[in-house]
Amino acid sequence: MLTVNLVTWFTQLNCLIKFLKEILMHSFGFEPDEFTYGSALSACTALLLPLCGKQIYSLVVKNGFFSNGYVRSGMIELFAKSSCLEYALRVFYDVSCENVVCWNAIISGAVKSKENWVALDIFCEMCLGFLTPNSYTLSSVFTACAALEELDLGKEVHGWVIKRGAVEDVFVGTAIVSFYAKCGVMDEARKQFSLMPVRNVVSWTSMISGFVQQGDSIYALHFFEEMRRTGQEMNNYTVTNVLTACAGPAMVKVAIQIHGLILKSGFYSDAVVKASLINTYSKIGEIDLSEIVFRETEDLKHLGIWGVMISAFAQDDSPGKSIDMFQRMVNEGLKPDGFCSSSVISIADSLDFGRQIHCYTIKAGLLSDVSVGSSLFTMYSKCGSLVESFEVFQQIVEKDNVSWTSMISGFTEHGHANQAFQLFRGMLFEKNELDEMTLTAVLTACSAIYSLNTGKEVHGYALRRGLHKKILVCGALVSMYSKCSALDMAKRVFDMMPIKDQVSYSSLVSGYAQNGSIEEALLLFREIQMTELEIDSFTLSSVLGAVSLLNRLGIGTQLHAYILKIGLESDVSVGSSLIVMYSNCGSVDDCHKAFDQIKKHDLICWTAMIASYARHGKGAEALSVYELMRESGIKPDSVTFVGVLCACSHNGLVEEGYYHLNSMVKDHGIEPGCRHYACMVDLLGRAGRLKEAESFITNMPIKADSLAWGTLLAACKIHGDIELGRLAAKKVMELDPCDAGAYISLSEEGSRVEFCMSPSSFRSSILLE
Repeated sequence: MLTVNLVTWFTQLNCLIKFLKEILMHSFGFEPDEFTYGSALSACTALLLPLCGKQIYSLVVKNGFFSNGYVRSGMIELFAKSSCLEYALRVFYDVSCENVVCWNAIISGAVKSKENWVALDIFCEMCLGFLTPNSYTLSSVFTACAALEELDLGKEVHGWVIKRGAVEDVFVGTAIVSFYAKCGVMDEARKQFSLMPVRNVVSWTSMISGFVQQGDSIYALHFFEEMRRTGQEMNNYTVTNVLTACAGPAMVKVAIQIHGLILKSGFYSDAVVKASLINTYSKIGEIDLSEIVFRETEDLKHLGIWGVMISAFAQDDSPGKSIDMFQRMVNEGLKPDGFCSSSVISIADSLDFGRQIHCYTIKAGLLSDVSVGSSLFTMYSKCGSLVESFEVFQQIVEKDNVSWTSMISGFTEHGHANQAFQLFRGMLFEKNELDEMTLTAVLTACSAIYSLNTGKEVHGYALRRGLHKKILVCGALVSMYSKCSALDMAKRVFDMMPIKDQVSYSSLVSGYAQNGSIEEALLLFREIQMTELEIDSFTLSSVLGAVSLLNRLGIGTQLHAYILKIGLESDVSVGSSLIVMYSNCGSVDDCHKAFDQIKKHDLICWTAMIASYARHGKGAEALSVYELMRESGIKPDSVTFVGVLCACSHNGLVEEGYYHLNSMVKDHGIEPGCRHYACMVDLLGRAGRLKEAESFITNMPIKADSLAWGTLLAACKIHGDIELGRLAAKKVMELDPCDAGAYISLSEEGSRVEFCMSPSSFRSSILLE
């Protein structure tokens, strides 16, 4: 790496000397020729001095050399490399040009500026003229097609190459192999690779990279072995791709063997290779080996090595080490770049620390980095500060698809799906090219608010853009239609999927279960078992939910046995679903067993256990579980308190009920809702304290709903309090005229003949009184 850096510096120094010579020659009256101007422009390109290049080009125009192909290609290349493609295009179109070098320069510049359609349009102009593209032109064109994933267009260019007999050129052949590999068509890439008469390191590396991108590590390593067997020298790109192929489970031994090869071949001093090695070890769970590689690094000025080490600690759930590494960088005088900062921001779980890093990024001038900005607003969203999250998002000047998608997801996750839709419309207004991740996020927002019409509109957009067959989009569509109860549409999308994945199966099973199609849910679950797909916790939770509705303990027990067989009994979501299923089937002891099998209890499973005990009249056990939950450090939510108050109600624990109701606000800052107050009314009613229950309803800080009065009405019926029952029934009918229960209850009391009238007639008689 040191040798490469020295060569680069010497080259730039030589260019600078040339540039100064040209300036001196001009000042002493010497008239530069096209080669002099070309050399000066090459110097400006190497040193990235577009302003000086403009001054030189003004002399070029003044002295009549602007039509010279050598000079113009140099100017085009300078502007393209300086991210000034617009100026490069102006130079190119100043005069008509028949110089292939100029055409190659502008096409290559457009590709490097990621303006791939511009490059392809210029290529089409070139082909319509009288110029014949050469190997350099075709390499750029295939690169553009690969970047756009324009497989059909690339095939047309390939056909043109075959027709012109240029396919045997090693550079063109390599570009074709790389194109098919990057488009994921590995069978065609292998075919073209086998047809190449001469293969270089780039073509071998393209094949290895293609298999890595497709997740086929076995074939990637097989090609690497073949490459080594033929005696072909490898470069650092080859090594990094092979290391990426090793970044998977059960690949530790292979990674160590590649590590040995790197040491033997002299690539261990290459900072890029070393960073890739650190990343590979972290991905396979060998963080200790990552640390060893980092400690053995002599050139710690390379920010990439620091960045992957910080990221490795973050992925290993070692936030302390990641933060310490970041601080060490700053203390040693290094300036963390966007990748380092983004990695640290991603592990921030408190607003205070997140704001400190935010201040650092402002001071270091990193806010313009889209990855840093995206990490910041994601951090604020994760910490619950959606206002600050949106403020950071708005400050990002050039938003990419990742930033738009993350902000849309943030709004959805925090219950602001409507704002997510507004953001989506803003993204369309700015004419951004939507990808499958963005559409998936928007469809998730549709699912959150059960917006079937909007979901259909997004589906239509996906069809128009040709994204409807993408696996992620299909899964999101199945989920959206399922949650919106449009099961026929969900099944139709599911049946049309080219490849059915875990997510789509799980979404459809969940949809069937939630909409009461229990038999279909179980049949689909059986279908998943017959495939090679791994059954995840979400699918099992959905099936257990369906069994809960069936109230079939036998099927539930079989599922529990299957869960034990595949080792998911300790998963918190599966365990919580088992608790609910056993509770619905009346088996409280099995609820307790399922609870004990959970490895790490969360709020949901604690609440499920409390509710299960409360439902079956075991109030003391429910309150005991609640105290254990608090001792474990889990904070209760409003749903938890519904279970706690129900437990008090079913066991006549009036004073305990008052205590926990007051504790909601006093100790936990949770405002009681209608269900909590209804539980208290039920508690007082069961205890026979009906007048106190009436007074409690009257003095509630929120307006009593039909649930509270209906609960009192039921208590009055049990205890035979006709007068208070009549009052409660009137209140229920005022708040919910369609509630037939109130009419029936009054009719059963038999206090008046009018009570046996139809609901509408009875309501009229009450009003007349």
